[in-house]
Amino acid sequence: MRAGSRLDDKAVSALVDETVELIEKTVRPKSLFRVFDCAVTENELIIGGVIFKSARLAENLAGCEKVAVLAATLGTEGDRLLRACSGESARLAAMQAALAAKTEEICDAAQRAIEKNYGVKTRSRFSPGYYDLDISEQKKLFSLVDITKRCGITLTDTFQMIPTKSVTAFVGIENEN
Repeated sequence: MRAGSRLDDKAVSALVDETVELIEKTVRPKSLFRVFDCAVTENELIIGGVIFKSARLAENLAGCEKVAVLAATLGTEGDRLLRACSGESARLAAMQAALAAKTEEICDAAQRAIEKNYGVKTRSRFSPGYYDLDISEQKKLFSLVDITKRCGITLTDTFQMIPTKSVTAFVGIENEN
């Protein structure tokens, strides 16, 4: 290993540590979930008459009679942090990665809360835009739970979420047997 690469490793580690610390002090994460009865066919998830067409989602939820709709965000503070780094490629890359990791952390915590609150096991999260679940299905998901009011996430005309570090997902709930 070259001597210069050790210095670079230290600089990268310091940048990552600084970025994570800034995120922890700045962002205000929010999450919510709501559990629904559901029906799953070969290529659809049906929640209270709302149909989500996706064979892959249906495969993920096969056998489930309940599903949670989950939303999580780091809030507008995450977007502000990204804008502040826009002129520095290394800092921007570190910020993007750290914000993505923090978003996953918030989603994982919400999923654990579902399991704890309901005494159930859950399946992997599945979001609009994955595989064959069209991103436009996001609008139906937003209609099921008041995500904008309760989490501050809005949906653009092209179905992108603002703040950008936001996630919505279906979480299958294992049947009790």
